[in-house]
Amino acid sequence: MTETKTQDVIPAAPTWIRVWDPFVRLFHWSLVVAYFVAYFTEDDAMTVHVWAGYVVGALVLLRVGWGFIGTRHARFSDFAYGPRAALRYLVALLTFRAERHLGHSPAGAFMVYALLVSLLLAVATGLLAYGAERKGPLAPLFAGNAAPIVLAIPSARADENDDDNKRSGQRRRKDEFWEEVHEVFANFTLFLIFLHIGGVVLASLIHRENLPRAMITGRKRP
Repeated sequence: MTETKTQDVIPAAPTWIRVWDPFVRLFHWSLVVAYFVAYFTEDDAMTVHVWAGYVVGALVLLRVGWGFIGTRHARFSDFAYGPRAALRYLVALLTFRAERHLGHSPAGAFMVYALLVSLLLAVATGLLAYGAERKGPLAPLFAGNAAPIVLAIPSARADENDDDNKRSGQRRRKDEFWEEVHEVFANFTLFLIFLHIGGVVLASLIHRENLPRAMITGRKRP
């Protein structure tokens, strides 16, 4: 009687694994759209600009929360790298010797932190600039700066009008301050985005993988 021997079958290694969960992917591309809508509608369509800014702020806050309770590679603990690690990785990347990371690389992690902080500051200063115009949720903070109603006799009205004009000029300069700071952070965020794109392209070439596609499918090779 012939005895049939069965051999253990070793399963083939997976050709890809899921890295980015649906929330991270939806957050990433929604933030891209919302930011650029806000950036290019600042003067022409203020209502669209403001609502796009609200969306940016809400997305960033949700991402911060997800960084503590989300999936493995979405949590901040998975890419808790400091500036030195980010700098070393960046040097290695520029010299084509960078180590591949399944999740965020040290430089990528530092970019995530920088973008989140810059976006939060852009939204916060945008709310202050909008509030200085007596609009939005922060308008009550500037309510005390409204121009007073002056009832004066004709002989003193000219001097009081001069005082009112001076006060109005001072208020205008204070209001414009927040708008200027808001623009600084909005433009600084754009600068970070260009750096981020450059890093993604370089890492994709070095590691021979399509990182933007991975942020769409959520999958990367092991």
